[in-house]
Parts: sequence; C-alpha cells; structure tokens
Amino acid sequence: MRQYLQCGRFGFSLEKRALVMGILNTTPDSFSDGGRFQSLEFAVSRAEEMISEGVDMIDIGGESSRPGAPPVSLEQELGRVMPVLYALRDMGKPLSVDTYKPQVMREAILAGVDMINDINGFRAPGALEAVAGSDCALCVMHMQGSPQDMQKDPVYGDVVAEVTAFLRERVDALLAAGIERERICIDPGFGFGKTVEHNYALLRNIGKMQQALGLPVLAGVSRKSMIGAVTGKPVEQRLAGNIGGALAAIAHGARIVRVHDVVETVDAVKVWHAATIP
Repeated sequence: MRQYLQCGRFGFSLEKRALVMGILNTTPDSFSDGGRFQSLEFAVSRAEEMISEGVDMIDIGGESSRPGAPPVSLEQELGRVMPVLYALRDMGKPLSVDTYKPQVMREAILAGVDMINDINGFRAPGALEAVAGSDCALCVMHMQGSPQDMQKDPVYGDVVAEVTAFLRERVDALLAAGIERERICIDPGFGFGKTVEHNYALLRNIGKMQQALGLPVLAGVSRKSMIGAVTGKPVEQRLAGNIGGALAAIAHGARIVRVHDVVETVDAVKVWHAATIP
C-alpha cells in the first residue's frame, strides 16, 4: 500500500504515524458544535487553537452533512468557506475544504487549498474537471443516498464489498481523468447511509479496503451516532468514545483520522504509536 500523500503545498509520509485532521465547521447547523465557529473571528481562533494542539491538517466545511440537513446555495457556501480559507492559508498547515460542489472546488483551488474532501465521491458534473489540473489531495468518500435521506433505511448485501467496489470505481474515474494516484485517499463514509452494524463492519475492515485499493484510508467517526450507540452518551459526552474510535481506526490501518477533539486525539495517537511502533 502506498505510504505517501501529495497534499498541495505539502507531502506526507504515512509510514510512521497516522495524521490527525481537525474539523472546522463554519455552518450554523452543525450537529456537533452548534455553529460556534461560524463567524470568521471564531473560526480563525479555533484554527489557531488546533494548530497549537498539534493538528496535522484542518478540514473546513461550509455545508452541514448531518442526516436530514438541507442543502445550501453556492453563494452561501462560498461566503462561509472562502474567507476562512484565505485567513488560514499562511498558517503553515495543510487546509482541506469539505465540498461536493465543483465551483467551490475551483475557487478553493485558486485560493491555494491543499485537499478537497468530497462526500459525493467527485460524482457531480464538472467535479473531475475542477480538480484534475491541480496538485491538491483528493479524498473520495462513499455515501448511500444524500444527507437528506441517507439514514432512512440503508441496505447492503455486503457493506464492505459494496463500499470497496464504489471506491474502486471512483478512484478509477479519477485516474482516467489524469489525476495522480499519490494525490488520492479514500473514506468509507461512516454514518453516511449506514446502520450502526454497517459502520462497525467497515471499521473492522479498514485494512482490507486499504489493501484492496492500495490507497490510504481517512476515517471520520468523531461524535457520530455509531459512538453514541455503543456508549449511550449524547454528542457532547462522547470524548472517550471518540478517542476509542480514532484509535480503533488506526489499529485497523487508517492513516488519517478526522476529529473534533484535536488535542486529546493527538495525545492518544502519540501514546499509541509509542507503544506500537519501535
């Protein structure tokens, strides 16, 4: 499996330790932070805090993808994301933008973004063309349905096989568009059209998917219902469960974990690697 990720202005060796990606939502209806970082001032302050906490990269989102979330307009998303991206781009950390809209991708790339993280797997018309000529990393995620309906009744015959097949098809489409393999990572899409059982089957099989596709896995389980289902805790009380989920993902092979609780996860990952890698 490839152990290097080309990420815009940055390059990462993924052999020695997993990377921690911090979540920076700029939405008023985020399921986990209630829009606390919606204003530019607070978003920059939180980003600076994450950097001091040891984050490896920051993922900026301008549209909530929680179950049932309504879509936002292109203008709304650009108005939320672009000022934050411009404010943070010289802070020395790779910046990712979480979007499925090709025009947002184009604007972010012009502004110097280092990764595009697409919950829709670059399936929107024009998405491949938007990213093909850049050098930013691309995270290809699986989602069954859309945020509006994905959790109504997700059904699979074999969730691991079906998610792997979808990711393979999308990776092949990126490669056919001339996108370099070292720019690509994959995300099983925990909580995006999956039951709790589906999510844990995917978590246990991260290594299998990673080996099948030969690409690093980015895992995002932070504060999701799969954590609450096991712990019985509401979103604001899932810290220990979130860390457990991140370490479980790393134990099964994930090379990037996408989290809300940065400093706690960074410390846990440091101890994990000290105990497991000579």
